[in-house]
Amino acid sequence: QVQLVESGGGSVQAGGSLRLSCAASGRTFSINAMGWYRQAPGKEREMVARINRAGTTDYADSVKGRFTISRDNAKNVVYLQMNSLKPEDTAVYSCDAELGIFYWGQGTQVTVSS
Repeated sequence: QVQLVESGGGSVQAGGSLRLSCAASGRTFSINAMGWYRQAPGKEREMVARINRAGTTDYADSVKGRFTISRDNAKNVVYLQMNSLKPEDTAVYSCDAELGIFYWGQGTQVTVSS
């Protein structure tokens, strides 16, 4: 099993920045990829960014150029640096870890005001 704990959410004005962190514990040696998803009220969950063990990244078109995902394999932490935040980025952000099956964190709220 893997446990994931997110931190770093909060409220910010449009144009501001936040950095989310997700710390993994447990069978971390088996983790292939980690990522961030978000879900806004009334909307489906969407992938925001993913990174595999080799460091290859993938981003949703809506965040390209504004968000950066990174991973510290030694510390088993994945980060999401979010810049130029927009009100439409408001959502609960959750991190996941893939080991053949998926594990999820509890989520952290990000609120961007205009």
